[in-house]
This record gives sequence, structure tokens and C-alpha cells, in this order.
Amino acid sequence: MTDKNISPKLPKEFLSDLETAIGAKAMITNLDDIAPYMVEQRGRFVGETSLVVTPKTAGEVSDIVKLCAEHNIGIVPQGGHTGLVSGGIPFVGDNAIVLNTSRLNKIRAIDPVNNTMIVEAGCILQTIQEYAAKHDRLFPLSLGAEGSCQIGGNIATNAGGINVIRYGNTRQLVLGLEVVTPTGEIWNGLRALQKDNTGYDLKQLYIGSEGTLGIITAAVLQLFPKPKEQQTAILALKDLEDALPLLNLAQSMLGDALTSFELLPRIGIDFSLKHGQGVVDPIAGRYDWYILMEASVAITHSNLQELFESYLETAFERNWVQDGVLAQNKAQSDSFWLLRENITLCQRPEGGSIKHDVSVPVSSVPAFIKTANEAVQKMIPGIRPHPFGHLGDGNIHYNLSQPLDMDKQDYLNRWEEVNRVVHDIVHSFNGSISAEHGIGRVKRDENQHYKSPVEMQLMKSIKTTLDPKGIMNPGKLIPEN
Repeated sequence: MTDKNISPKLPKEFLSDLETAIGAKAMITNLDDIAPYMVEQRGRFVGETSLVVTPKTAGEVSDIVKLCAEHNIGIVPQGGHTGLVSGGIPFVGDNAIVLNTSRLNKIRAIDPVNNTMIVEAGCILQTIQEYAAKHDRLFPLSLGAEGSCQIGGNIATNAGGINVIRYGNTRQLVLGLEVVTPTGEIWNGLRALQKDNTGYDLKQLYIGSEGTLGIITAAVLQLFPKPKEQQTAILALKDLEDALPLLNLAQSMLGDALTSFELLPRIGIDFSLKHGQGVVDPIAGRYDWYILMEASVAITHSNLQELFESYLETAFERNWVQDGVLAQNKAQSDSFWLLRENITLCQRPEGGSIKHDVSVPVSSVPAFIKTANEAVQKMIPGIRPHPFGHLGDGNIHYNLSQPLDMDKQDYLNRWEEVNRVVHDIVHSFNGSISAEHGIGRVKRDENQHYKSPVEMQLMKSIKTTLDPKGIMNPGKLIPEN
């Protein structure tokens, strides 16, 4: 390697052996080419590295890890680079390399009879969804970044999304893993089994570990029959508290057919209408809170429509809903979901946004929102709370847009102060400060504040045992001291 941008801190022997193992084409060393890999999605942090490697096989990942272990060089695994907690970029001055999994993108096999699919870590989530659909199957993980996020990152962060109420988090959708350990060994745990009671369920250690215990290179995913019928509606609530009996009624009347139950605030709809493209207001009147819900079944000629309409009639009779629209076709259903997607995207044009990905028990969601709203409005007059998200599983994205008359940077400078207030309230409701985005760098110290010393010590013990040299995603998820 003769590139002038290579850091002298990386040993020449290491670079030479690495080039022999994976080839120069899999090594990005030009700083301009590296730059896009170093900025996290929200722009809060910029990382630093002199080398990005892009292996194409698990064997190449193994070779990279063995060399890094030999030379005590940190490795930051990176997938689609859509994470929201800066888990996929190295710290400035760490001299860690980035291992990007984009070229590990093969779909190795699909077994419609067994309802499983083997995919490599760099496969785009949407590609997996579409491939499953071609075989009349459903892979139900669905989230806003599905057009660019990679399944390895989804697994490493235990991603959630809109269908958790029916299908569970990513953890429930993975039957097996292939992982490169911190010593460079390849663990082939690609077992497409529903039942395997032969000891510790090792895959669960790696799911949600954010690359701190090993590098996921492939996975066996659980598939489901493709839905044949679905019903989608958006409903205007009489009051926020009415969302809970409305949800309970849906679970009672629709059962497992209920796939999504999303809470939307009026401010989110207003932002979407103002800044989004192709977004329409589905309900003529203006209301404080809305529910976007969907139910689906995998059989044709079911009674889903009848059940869904009966559910809506009951909800109106009990005065929990003031208005609503039942989608008459797929295009109208898609327009409802476009509105939901834009609620996330259209906060940025409104200035600074302090964000929280939290969960509380479903029964506590209304109380949490009201308590938190009162606290932050007292703290920063004029702040605009923007809580939305997956009511069905208690995961609320509690985002806060800046006051209209406040300087953006002055507002963002209070990020940690506001976080602490909100997270204290979450903790008081026995909730979690990270429901589906992970811990990464952004919430590492905050996580230590709320987890018990016993929990933190157990996590550190696992990390130390599996990665004694501390080379796997150093400084993320678990404090180094």
C-alpha cells in the first residue's frame, strides 16, 4: 500500500497482510472516499479512520478480524449507515478501522416450505422483503429506512418497526446466525430450526449487541405466509386516553390479524402537510390525536372486512373515536402510511429536534406523554412536543421541536439536559431509554445511569469474556472502564 492518506499508526505489516488477504480493491484509503462513512445520519458526530474495508465473504471478514486481533486494532462494523445512535462510526483518535458489510449481500437460499430464508448481512431490508414476496412469503420487519438499511445492522440493533405488535422485534424473526468472533473464528449457527434445545441460545447474545461481541455475516430469517387481505384505517381520537381501550378492543375483536397500531399527533400531520410531497389530510376535521391501524390475514375470502367494520362501529358507539376513514383500496392505504412516514422526515425543516426513542408499559403511554409534555414545556416555554410511534408495543418516539422564536443551536445545546428530564420520567414509569434504536455512542453513558450495577457488570463480563482485547466496536454500548 502506497496511498499517502494511510495513517502511520497502522502497521505496515498489517496493511500488507490485509491486502494479501482481501485485495486492494476492498480497502478504501482515500480520505475523500472515506468521508461519507464517517458522518452519522443526524450529523451530530463525525468519526475518524484511515481505512474502510469492504469484505465480500465471511472468510474475508475472518481474515480481517484475525489480523486486527494480532495487531490490537479496533474494528467498527457498519451496515447501511442508517443508525441513529452513532454506533457505526469510530471515535476520533481511536485508530479503529471500519468494516462495511455492503458487499456481503447475497441471498443464499429460501425455503418456502420451511418458511425460512438465509441472507448475508449486507442485504438491504427492502430487497429481502421483495424476494420473500416473490415466493408468496412475508418478511414482516418494516421500518422507515428499509430501502437502505441492511439486515446485519437490523439484527445487531434488534430493530423494531411498525409490525412488532404482531410479529415481534427482529429478535423474534431470526432462527440462526453466522458470526465471526473476536478471534476470527467463524461460528456457523445457520440452523433453520424452530426448536433447538441443545444449550445456550448463542444467537441471542449477538442480536442487539451492536457489533461489540462479533460480526454478523449471515442469518436465517423467519418468514410468514404473504397476507392476502388487509384493512387499514386512520381514526381521530376523542382523547389520548381513549387510545388504550381502542387498542384493547382491536386485540379482542381482531386477534392476531392486528399488525400495526400507530399513534400520530396533530402536529405531526401539520408538519407532513407543510413539508411533505404527495401527503394529504385523510380526515377533514382537526383533532389532537390519531390512530393509524392495520389488520391482515393470509387467506382469501376471510371475514376480515366484516370484523374490521364491526370493530369500527363499536369504537364509534363507545365514543372513543370522533371521526375516521377506512381505506377503500391499496392506494388509499399507501397514502395513510406515507403520512406516517413523513411524520419522521418532516421534523427537520421545523428547526432543531431533540429526539428520544423510549418505551413504557402500553398502559402507561398516555400518562407518560402528558407528564413529559408538562415537564419539557415548563423547562423550555414554547417547545413543541411531537410524540408518535408504536402504541401497540409501548414504543414512543418522543421528539421535541424547538420553539419558533429560539435559536436552533441554543436549543440543541440543551439536548443532554432535556434528555435527562425525559429519561428520568421514562425510568419512573419502569420504561426503557432505548426501545429500538440501540445504545451506540449517544446513549452509552445515559444507559449506565439507569441500568443497575448488576446489569452493567453482567454485560461487561460477557464483553470481556468474548472480546478480551476489546477490539469489537470499541467504546460503544458498554463503557470501557
